[in-house]
Amino acid sequence: MIKINLTVLMLFWGAFLSAQKSTVSGTLKDAASGEDLIAATVIVKELKGIGAVANVYGFYSLSLQAGTYTLIYSSLGYTSIEKKVVLTESTQINIELAETATSLNEFVVTSENENKNISKIEMGIEKISPKSIETIPVLLGEKDVIKTLTLTPGIKSAGEGSGGFSVRGGGVGQNLILLDESVVYNASHLLGFFSVFNSDALKDATLYKGGSPAEFGGRGSSVMNITMRDGNNKKFTASGGLGVIASRLTIEGPIVKNKSSFIISARRSYADMFLKFSKKEELKSSRLYFYDLNLKANYQINQKNRIYLSGYFGKDVLAIKKQFLFDWGNITGTIRWNYLLNDKLFLNTSFIASKYNYQYKIGEKKDAFGVKAFIQDYSLKQDYSYFKDDKNTIKFGFNAIHHTFAPGELFSDTEQIALKLKNKEAIEGAVYLQNEQKITGLLSLQYGVRYSLFYSMGNNDTVKSFNNEGEITDVNYYEKGKLINYAGGFSPRISAKYLLNETSSLKLSYNRNYQYLHLLSNSASSDPTDAWVPSSNNIKPQIIDQVALGWFKNYKENRYQFSVEGYYKNLQNQIDYKNGADLFLNGDVEKELVYGKGIAYGTEFYLKKKKGKFTGWVSYTYSRSLRKFEKINKGKYYPARQDIVHDISLVGMYKLSERWALSATWVYSSGIAATFPQGKYEIEGVVVPSYSDRNGARFPAYHRLDLGATLYSKKTAKFESSWNFSVYNAYGRANAFSIAFKQNPENPSENIAEQTSLFKIIPSITYNFNF
Repeated sequence: MIKINLTVLMLFWGAFLSAQKSTVSGTLKDAASGEDLIAATVIVKELKGIGAVANVYGFYSLSLQAGTYTLIYSSLGYTSIEKKVVLTESTQINIELAETATSLNEFVVTSENENKNISKIEMGIEKISPKSIETIPVLLGEKDVIKTLTLTPGIKSAGEGSGGFSVRGGGVGQNLILLDESVVYNASHLLGFFSVFNSDALKDATLYKGGSPAEFGGRGSSVMNITMRDGNNKKFTASGGLGVIASRLTIEGPIVKNKSSFIISARRSYADMFLKFSKKEELKSSRLYFYDLNLKANYQINQKNRIYLSGYFGKDVLAIKKQFLFDWGNITGTIRWNYLLNDKLFLNTSFIASKYNYQYKIGEKKDAFGVKAFIQDYSLKQDYSYFKDDKNTIKFGFNAIHHTFAPGELFSDTEQIALKLKNKEAIEGAVYLQNEQKITGLLSLQYGVRYSLFYSMGNNDTVKSFNNEGEITDVNYYEKGKLINYAGGFSPRISAKYLLNETSSLKLSYNRNYQYLHLLSNSASSDPTDAWVPSSNNIKPQIIDQVALGWFKNYKENRYQFSVEGYYKNLQNQIDYKNGADLFLNGDVEKELVYGKGIAYGTEFYLKKKKGKFTGWVSYTYSRSLRKFEKINKGKYYPARQDIVHDISLVGMYKLSERWALSATWVYSSGIAATFPQGKYEIEGVVVPSYSDRNGARFPAYHRLDLGATLYSKKTAKFESSWNFSVYNAYGRANAFSIAFKQNPENPSENIAEQTSLFKIIPSITYNFNF
């Protein structure tokens, strides 16, 4: 894999030596904080359509013939700078842009350039910044990038009070979630009521739901790439908020002014503190809270070298008296080295660690016992960006990951290890090559290929093979570290954009993804005890192919944006549980699985108003997600649990005055698929329930109205603050969280459904400050 990477590098090095053009390159930063400006643009005023876009580290590179040019540096929300350049040889120009002093009477709901939805090649992308969502009303006043993304087309919440989400008919486990390049395996706090992402610590969040670049892989449906802020390298600042359920504090500043910086962002909920005021003893001694901590530092060694160190630590605790304890959490860490090999070639090298673990304990003292499990990754990756010329931007690189799966350990206080399943280990790797090319002024392409591979590893244990009936067909012994069960393949990616005119474009994309890790879950949401298992001699890697077509149109000088996208996905090697599967600490869980295929298709409509006192969007998605397994529903296609046919979101924000901003969201979705009992029968005195076909029933439709208002204080040179008031579920809709069935006392052969709802009307107040 490394030999392939070096060979590709040598080929491009030859291109460097033969290049005839001169290059202007540098970094684009925020003048106030020194933060890199992601996706800022550099346009050549004299050459229509010629320019460059800064990468995630703010680096840009543009090759031009010798001459005199006017370069326009810009980023939405910042004042543009025009700079005259006499280009006779390669030169470096670093630019700092100042925020535009716009009136508070105007909202901007996106951080992207005004017509980038038309001009960019990629489609099926949702991009948000924490600042753009600060007034959107959410549960208990905690702004949340995941909850906000579920208000956009094709991205659906896994259910009331759930942090999981489904993208274009894929399962929760088919989403790759990255925080500063490190994988986050469970992105939920408080059983899904909040996500683990503290918006105060985030710079940018981008979700690829189709046509993802070749640099990403490992999941079948989507990539959610989240970047943490670097910290202010100009001055020390502090910000935070006091809310009903949680409070947060962020401190940042320079380590060496204009050269290095740090950021520390912490958050903790305190619902457990209110339990102490309860009159019930069992509640007074219970605990329910979460905390998370984001840390990041960077240092500019010189003009060509920069290093970053970032980490995340988060945990949830749920305890009922001393009889039950359940905790889970994520730990991630990333060390990155940016190296500018020359004015065209940019290298990022990353060493990454990630761990997700959970445990629960029942009883106390000598009678206590519990279960714990974890998944852990260590990885190395290198990504090269080669800015060949104004028509070609080439990316290539590799990554290697070592996975450790600890599927479960039963422990007790009297016997440290009562039962421990063998750990499983695996190696995953990939190389990729991609080019973004302007064919003509109207046609642009992004094309590439990714080759991935996966090996299971022996652990001084036997590996069993099972047939479709769950019977053992073969047993082999493998020493620790021995590579076994190779799987791999090529993943082609291509996206095309054709400009119909200055205000509209057509886009087409196709991509294939291999997924070697599989989430075993009984629900559509992300549960803390869900198990990740690797591909093996029994479990084949999932292969997902997606094709998408879209039309994008802007109106009234980019004030309004409209798009319609259609997609079709073919899913191979899908897995599910057999009926009546035995899951608890089952070392042979693979025999409880069935294997099949699936399809997903849909159409997404999106209308957004970006400027003015009133801004917001309307989205509607029609979609289907179907699965087919030989041993389920007699081999017929049936709805996946995340098969939500209709999904509507209305989001509106209105700047009432210099100090008041109002907002509202309304969501509607048709009911998720579920398996309900239809009746019961008696066998030798034992009453046995009979069920519908798998997912043959539906929950009731879900809808909800949220209202919000924000009061801004008068801003001074050193301090600013705001009060956020919100009402979640304003008209008190009793949406179904769960449905249970009991016997009808008047007719014992019938069942009566009992619906449980989590939330009615929930008001909240949050105080935010920055100084």
